[in-house]
Amino acid sequence: MFLITSSLWVAVVLIVVIPTLLAMAGPIVIRRWVGFEKLRVNNEVAGFKFATVGVIYAVLLAFAVIVVWEKFSDAESDVTREGGAAATVYRIIDGVEGEAGRKLRAEMTAYLEVAIAEDWPAMERGSASDAVTRALNTLYATALTYSPTDQRGAVVLSGILNQLNIMTEARRARLVKASGTVPGVIWFVLCSGALVTIGFTLFFGAENLRAQTIMTGGLALLIFSGLLVIVAIDHPFSGTVKVRPEALVEVLRDLGRPNPPSKP
Repeated sequence: MFLITSSLWVAVVLIVVIPTLLAMAGPIVIRRWVGFEKLRVNNEVAGFKFATVGVIYAVLLAFAVIVVWEKFSDAESDVTREGGAAATVYRIIDGVEGEAGRKLRAEMTAYLEVAIAEDWPAMERGSASDAVTRALNTLYATALTYSPTDQRGAVVLSGILNQLNIMTEARRARLVKASGTVPGVIWFVLCSGALVTIGFTLFFGAENLRAQTIMTGGLALLIFSGLLVIVAIDHPFSGTVKVRPEALVEVLRDLGRPNPPSKP
């Protein structure tokens, strides 16, 4: 949880920089303990096995990155869909005259305000805000108390309830994604696979120790950078790289006033 909520630069240092430097020190330490001649004997066998291990781990790492990126993109889409439905509700409310319309608008504004103020901090902790749930329930209750007297009013009420349903589904979707995508067992395999893959490079014996150290560092940099990407976006609403409530903020700013200006 510390890496998720900390600064991106802190995560870079802890996940990429320090492990890469340790990996680069590995060939130097092993060369002093084992010796070049003994390591060179392993080159042929270790090279074949390393190719197999590298491919397997590369597929697993790429799969994990793609999955978390898709979930992050879906979270952005959920917030955008919620904002779009909220904007539509505001516009349909204009068809509700009298006190019922003013109350619906006030409840819609109250929901967006509390969602922005409380739902996002709660999602950073992987939970949901009860206040937002109550505000949504109140909005539904207010809409259901509206009793249209003609066909036009019935269509307006149907449209409002339909958009509220979209808002509810979008909110539920983002709450589910807030807790993260990658389970603990996958994290174990990713981390242990990184150690095994990088550890294989220590069994090679290249005549140029500097070149072997640089190659090990390059491999470690790629692997740990992939892990950094997963850590950074696995929880879409936490940390430095996260989905923000701009879509809801814009709707509230443009349409949340008691008498919003007409738009072309």
